[in-house]
Amino acid sequence: MVGKIDLLLKGKSVIDRAEIEAALDFALGQVVDNLGEFTASFKRAFSTNNFYDATENVNWTTGFWTGQVWLAWEWAKRKGLEREAGALKRAGEIQIDSFLDRINGKREVDHHDMGFLYSPSCVAGYKLIGSEKGREAAVKAADQLISRFHPAGEFIQAWGPMDQPENYRFIIDCLLNLPLLYWATEETGDGKYREIAQKHIHTAIANVIREDYSTWHTFFMNMETGEPDHGATCQGYRDGSAWARGQAWGVYGTALAYRYTKKAEYIEDFRHVTGYFLEHLPSDLVPYWDLEFGEGSGEPRDSSSASIAACGMLEMAEYLEDEEAACYREIAGKIMRSVVKDYAVKSKAESNGLVLHSTYSKKSPYNTCTPEGVDECNIWGDYFYMEALTRLWGKWNPYW
Repeated sequence: MVGKIDLLLKGKSVIDRAEIEAALDFALGQVVDNLGEFTASFKRAFSTNNFYDATENVNWTTGFWTGQVWLAWEWAKRKGLEREAGALKRAGEIQIDSFLDRINGKREVDHHDMGFLYSPSCVAGYKLIGSEKGREAAVKAADQLISRFHPAGEFIQAWGPMDQPENYRFIIDCLLNLPLLYWATEETGDGKYREIAQKHIHTAIANVIREDYSTWHTFFMNMETGEPDHGATCQGYRDGSAWARGQAWGVYGTALAYRYTKKAEYIEDFRHVTGYFLEHLPSDLVPYWDLEFGEGSGEPRDSSSASIAACGMLEMAEYLEDEEAACYREIAGKIMRSVVKDYAVKSKAESNGLVLHSTYSKKSPYNTCTPEGVDECNIWGDYFYMEALTRLWGKWNPYW
């Protein structure tokens, strides 16, 4: 990586161990303080005036709150804080009960986001404390996810009724839902989950990455033939731009694709998608909500994309030769220092979240999204912030 990326990173410091620990200590305190309001209920997808309201276990985002509970539990255990760890474990178990109830009742599960919901909540709970309810819920969620697979086209449909051409599409986000399927094969011994995941990865990566290595948010397939049709956006600024969070999903998603398949071409895809992301960052390394925008645009940031991409770089560094791995770890450390220094919540009076200046979805003249959570905290931004810091601190057994 040379040229523009080198100039962008020059002179910037990598987050040090003391800064990581201080950030995780604050996050732990914030999560524990939130348990009174957010144990039987969940945090909404995004804050309002920097404070989250409570919601039932609905929408595609609630797993990220339980994921924060488990990350906080892991940190409390490392610090020897048994009282806090006990409270967090109880909260995690209560929320696993809610996720099991949700999948059993098939409430708001007719979409592809089963991984976002069940990996950081129930798979994590099973891995960390041996929760059998977590295992049951996650396997059922994997069954739900593969029910959306289309043999014609070989992809998992994102949302909407399965028999409508206008819904015959997938989105780049789904790359983060697929680890649930690999886990399900490992747990059950049934290869059908892995087989569908492999097919979706191939279809997605073959179509969502453009010639310049930016990415489509959404890609439509032909319902009659299963052939690729066209790319589009829902949440990016316009069809041809690079939605920042989508590009970050591409960074992390290609890293996970390599972890589970060991196909060398996915390393190349990762390098290209990550290079595009880095080349379009502003000077403080935290992107605007669409990578089309830069300094002076007046557009809002999406700090969540910075943490997601950092997680992807740290994931891929596990599989690269030492020099290249060190390079990506250094970049991730510089990105996260910026997030901690200038975007993280600094006091409980400021917010009940962890990271400010995220954007859920911003309306433009060219997209179809509903404006929500613009320049606020959002729940996945808080989760991936904790995950990135946990990865930077030391070895971590991923929930994904």
